[in-house]
Amino acid sequence: MNKEKEIPVEAPEVELHEGEEVIEVNADENDVNSVEEADNETSNETDNTEAEEPEEDNSLEAQLARAEAEIAALKDKNLRQMAEFDNFRKRTIKEKAELILNGGEKVLTALLPVLDDLERAMQNMEQSDDVATLREGVELIMTKLNKTLEGQGLSRIETEGKDFDTDFHEAIALVPVEEPEKKGRVIDCVQTGYKLGDKVIRHAKVAVGQ
Repeated sequence: MNKEKEIPVEAPEVELHEGEEVIEVNADENDVNSVEEADNETSNETDNTEAEEPEEDNSLEAQLARAEAEIAALKDKNLRQMAEFDNFRKRTIKEKAELILNGGEKVLTALLPVLDDLERAMQNMEQSDDVATLREGVELIMTKLNKTLEGQGLSRIETEGKDFDTDFHEAIALVPVEEPEKKGRVIDCVQTGYKLGDKVIRHAKVAVGQ
């Protein structure tokens, strides 16, 4: 009887399993190292952030120091604004004075020829007894003066036959009248009134019918 030939069966090497376990262990150790490195980086970033952004000091002394700094800044700003306003006020006063002076100079310069005519008229009065000629000379000077003043914006306030108007007239007398149409109207002008442009600089003094 032939005996069956036994074929040896090799048992699986345990080392493979052990090797696999070693590989798994090594992988686990790498993961742990990665986590630890990530934790270290996060910790370093937190430390750097804390170092870059220090916590605000909210103590009473710090609050007082900040308040004093704000008060000092406001005082400085206020002083600067006051100085600027004072300079503006002085400059405005100076410009106004110069404007008035220049305006007066312009008027006086325009009146100088009239003044020259008056001086010549006075000399002629001493040398001549011709009243008619002297009167004519004075009328010419008066006409020239009126034109000069009109050129500077001066105009007479009309009164003859006008209704009494307190914006232009000043009543100094009331005159009884029989005609109804004359009541409330200017009867006579005692002193001529003048306007400079649209501004009344002197009201006309008039007598009003009543």
